[in-house]
Amino acid sequence: MRLCKAMEDTYKHSEMRHLEEKLQEHQDRRVRMIITDGVFSMDGDLAKLDEVAALAEKYDAMVFVDDSHATGFIGRTGRGTHELFDVVGRIDIITTTLGKALGGASGGCVSGRRELVEMCRQRARPYLFSNTVAPVIVSGALKVLALISRNTERRDKLEWNTKYWRKLLTEAGFDVKPGASPIVPVMLYNAKLAQDVARDLYEEGIYVVGFFFPVVPKGQARIRTQLSAAHEKEHLDRAIEAFIKVGKKYDIMGKGKKEIIAQYGL
Repeated sequence: MRLCKAMEDTYKHSEMRHLEEKLQEHQDRRVRMIITDGVFSMDGDLAKLDEVAALAEKYDAMVFVDDSHATGFIGRTGRGTHELFDVVGRIDIITTTLGKALGGASGGCVSGRRELVEMCRQRARPYLFSNTVAPVIVSGALKVLALISRNTERRDKLEWNTKYWRKLLTEAGFDVKPGASPIVPVMLYNAKLAQDVARDLYEEGIYVVGFFFPVVPKGQARIRTQLSAAHEKEHLDRAIEAFIKVGKKYDIMGKGKKEIIAQYGL
């Protein structure tokens, strides 16, 4: 947005009424584009793409979705959040990564109508002034796309792992952000607590990362757990044992935001 010097404005997270107000406010602009993540990386919640697409059509706006945290596993065949919300063909631009579900490599892509893609090839500075993606990464990404297009076995397993892990954490008494994506945040609210819990879990053989301000808002410190299709049930069972052990040490199980803040502060 800065490079093309477009005017920018913001709307409140997933609040469609506020988005509609902004679209009404900017009806005099030549072009309007709604930009959103498909899956929001810190909370693991999903954009309301069906409602976003409906508003875009109502107010003659384009829709731009960054689906980096959804490509390959969200939706019935893993095409992404636009498939999950049944708006395939109604999203103008989708950006995604060749990392994460597509193998963890570098690079990414912009997809959309041929005219838009061609314009990016000719005018987009990050594309024009960057080295091309290495052939070995291209080859690996194409192989991954072929694998996940063949069947939904990996995607289905990841969905099962996600539901099972959320169930384990919830039943154990951890404060878990609601959602359906494989990003499952365990809320701790205190930055030092998040770091201490992550350190102790690592000593138990479980690698997690504590996130705190400025990565997330103040008072929203957490441990972000992420599921993989490579996880087996025994891995998740072992992980919950470690979480329970460390959770008991810090006396955080069965406690919500108010109780944890009262105990550890912000």
